[in-house]
Amino acid sequence: MTTSFKNTLARAGATALQAGAVDYQDAVTLSRVSGADLIDLFATATRVRERFHNDNVDICSIVNAKSGACSENCSFCAQSSHHSTDAPVYPLISVDQMGKAAESARKNGAKRFCIVTSGRGIDTDEDLENIAKGIGRVRDAGLSPCATLGTLTPQQLAYLKSAGLHRYHHNIETSREFFPNICTSHSFDERIELLQQGRALGLSLCSGGILGMGESMDDRIRMALALREADVDSVPLNFLMPITGTPLEKVTAITPLEALVSIALFRLLLPAKQIRICAGRGAALGSLHPLIFMAGADGFLIGNYLTTTGLNPADDLKMIQDLGLRH
Repeated sequence: MTTSFKNTLARAGATALQAGAVDYQDAVTLSRVSGADLIDLFATATRVRERFHNDNVDICSIVNAKSGACSENCSFCAQSSHHSTDAPVYPLISVDQMGKAAESARKNGAKRFCIVTSGRGIDTDEDLENIAKGIGRVRDAGLSPCATLGTLTPQQLAYLKSAGLHRYHHNIETSREFFPNICTSHSFDERIELLQQGRALGLSLCSGGILGMGESMDDRIRMALALREADVDSVPLNFLMPITGTPLEKVTAITPLEALVSIALFRLLLPAKQIRICAGRGAALGSLHPLIFMAGADGFLIGNYLTTTGLNPADDLKMIQDLGLRH
């Protein structure tokens, strides 16, 4: 370990253990890690995870409650109407279907359940009312309700909060600088504004993005810093699953070690927050997948994703048990 890296890691680790703000330049230095220094980085990330989250793994699950025909042009998304993909297209599912999906998630070990819809936002009062009823079914299933519904008005957010919504999920996707490469139908600032509205209403906030879309490690660091400024509670990290028909279908996949280093940096930059590993984790991490917890993650998404199949829930729960962790 070089003296410079050793000193930087010691300083960053000490800062993170006190829930302090790790410096941008220190994060850049740590992002260049290689060789045996990787073990030291992961050990530091593990200590920070244990400091704030002990051995608990926070598990969530989702239902794709309305699919396809989205007006936004996000380059990664199979559900955008701007791209030609095989993603299913259907209107909002019934309240009963939402409830059954929540029950299934609970049986798979989830503690949180998110109702997800495609589109810029919720267009009709009927859909909003049915989502509110669905939130009630999630609570009846004994799960903490979350929703991913696009850009809602403050009034819509307040209505869902009054219906029992605990957390709102709204990804910023990447850094402010890289965002125009990913989406031009709405802005990075619009994403941040929605988070601010949710915070003002007292909602818990979940926001992260997708790694491996062609962005640099510096973009990932800047994304983490933007999430720190937004003071989100949970940070979902997805890994690009290239979809045929989207502009990113031929992007080179992130390597397993790069994925783990990225997770570790998010842990050090957001020490007390939930770092949740979500879509694409199996493909991106391969045989190194169980090391997400050593890299600092304390949660993950179980079951299927929006338009793709996830890992076997039984295997995920066995992994937690084998690692001596709890859920």
